[in-house]
Amino acid sequence: MAIGPVCKMTVDEKKAPVTSDYKGKKYYFCASGCKKAFGKDPDKYLAKK
Repeated sequence: MAIGPVCKMTVDEKKAPVTSDYKGKKYYFCASGCKKAFGKDPDKYLAKK
């Protein structure tokens, strides 16, 4: 299972409705809205807190 970078929801990689490749890594999303938000500013969601 993967954790969606936007909403932090658990996403099954085999059933993820949408994915995105960024800097050589695949990210999984629960919905297209999360992918769209990620696409606007990926580094915002990947920054370590």
